[in-house]
Amino acid sequence: MKKLNVLLLTAATAWMLQGCGGNSQKDSKAVADSANMAKDSATVDTSTTKAASPAMTVSADDAKFATMAANGGMTEVELSKLAETKATNAQIKTFAAMMVKDHTMAGNQLMSLAKSKNITLPAGIDNDSQKKVSDLNGKSGADFDKAYVNAMLDDHKKAVDAFEDASKNLKDPDLKGFVDKTLPTIKMHLNLIQKIHDQMK
Repeated sequence: MKKLNVLLLTAATAWMLQGCGGNSQKDSKAVADSANMAKDSATVDTSTTKAASPAMTVSADDAKFATMAANGGMTEVELSKLAETKATNAQIKTFAAMMVKDHTMAGNQLMSLAKSKNITLPAGIDNDSQKKVSDLNGKSGADFDKAYVNAMLDDHKKAVDAFEDASKNLKDPDLKGFVDKTLPTIKMHLNLIQKIHDQMK
């Protein structure tokens, strides 16, 4: 059984490194999800009392939420770092600086929590988020401001929905505690970016 788990983990890792659909760049969130799936299915070899891969202490669904939240937070930071330097609107620059600060803090808390639960988090943003950052970086002036505000508005609406859903459905009490602590901040971000968006019309 131990050899089988190692074999499955190796095969899954090799597959993830090859990427999907011929894409040569591995998707960090998919790699993290794959690693967590392997840890979720890890079984203990009773002859040695060691797992082929140390098991997570949370459910697969809880781990999947953690990787999604980590990716989302890192994406907000990357987009907002661009806005700190490229935005022309002072309100947007102030909002972007708050985003970098708040999401970095939340990301560090999630990273610490994930480590204690043996959850693998993405090493960087996923391919979709990288494209979003690249597309935003290609804009300037009023076009940049509008695109950043629209991205923040859309992302925060999705984040509030995801965190509210997680608050009801997560099984791990510590992860749920992180969600309940972070949700008011995300809602505050949504209210602020909605006001900025409405003023720009």
